[in-house]
Order: sequence, then structure tokens, then C-alpha cells
Amino acid sequence: MQWTLVVPLKPLAHAKSRLSDTAGDAVRPGLVLAFAQDTVAAALSCPAVRDVAVVTDDGLAGRELGALGARIVPDAPGAGLNAALAHGEAVVRTLRSRRPVAALNADLPALRPAELARVLDAAAEFPRAFLADAAAMGTTLLAAAPGAELLPAFGTASRTRHRASGAVELALDAVDSVRQDVDTGEDLRAALALGVGPRTAAAAARLLMPGQ
Repeated sequence: MQWTLVVPLKPLAHAKSRLSDTAGDAVRPGLVLAFAQDTVAAALSCPAVRDVAVVTDDGLAGRELGALGARIVPDAPGAGLNAALAHGEAVVRTLRSRRPVAALNADLPALRPAELARVLDAAAEFPRAFLADAAAMGTTLLAAAPGAELLPAFGTASRTRHRASGAVELALDAVDSVRQDVDTGEDLRAALALGVGPRTAAAAARLLMPGQ
């Protein structure tokens, strides 16, 4: 079974404000783009993934992620993360109604294709399933089988909301790269310890050596 992934991405200038203590306004958009590039590149390398649709209105992000092979879907609702995901799901299912769909965070710079494949294979056993983030409060992936809706409820404490909505929580070990999203400087350090993709590694190095 091959999946279509829907990846939402805010305009880069407005994304990841909680990283401001680590990356200032001048460099944070580039760091956020690097996260998304490494996430999408890893996802497209996953044998369980057929294609990736990125929902964004950011022109630079659209060009860069499109160059990697992602389909770019304009964020027509412009009403936040969950509306963007629902819109992206509707667009991809217009073309491929019988394919499973999963929402994936754009801030997984340490993502490993093999670990993502394990998560998607496990999710395929249920109508709807999700993976909690490393903090055990949020969600990094929400999956829906053909015929089931995603019903995304991302945001603060989304783990509780997704469980309450009837989605099955996936209890998997050794998928740290799929759980480790990046919202804070501490999260970034944890992702770097796992080993991030080349674009995030380069952007993080510029943070540590700004004069280089």
C-alpha cells in the first residue's frame, strides 16, 4: 500500500516563532524551509509513499519543495493548520480517491524513510491512526484509510483530541525520527542529536557560526 502525504506549511516569515530564542527573524525562515525540505525529501524517499502534497501559500517554499518532487497546493482556505490539511486532503482525493492519506508535519528534519514506512505500515491496519510527538502531547502524523476522513485536530494537546476523535494511537518503538518535531531550541538540539538532513545541518551550522 502506498500513501499520499499532505504536509502543511505556514508562510516562512510567520512560522516557528517559538524558535526566536535560537534563531532570529533574519535566519528563522531559512531554517524553517530547511526543516521542510529535509522532511519532504525523506518522505519522497520512503517506499511506502507514492507522493507528497504540500499545502502552502509561500512562494519560495513552493518553488523549493516543488523542485524536490512535491505537489504544491495553494492554501485556499487560509484559515489555519487544520483547514489547510482538510483542503489538501480534498484536493488529493479528488485525484486518487482510493489511496490512503496521511497528514505529516513539515518540521521533522531528522526523518528517516525506513521509520516513516514502519509508521505507515502500522497505520494501514486501522481506519484512522496517529503518532504522538516526542513530547507526548502533540501529533506528528495522522493517517486515514481509503473511505475514511482525516478529521485533523492539530494544535495544542492534539494527542488527546485525536484519541478522543476515535483515531488509534500507534504504540511503536524506534521511530524517534518521526516523532521529533521542532518547535523550540531544545527540540532542535534533540533533532540534531538524532541526525538531521543536509539542509537543516547546513542551516544549523550557520546559526552556530554566523560569520561563516
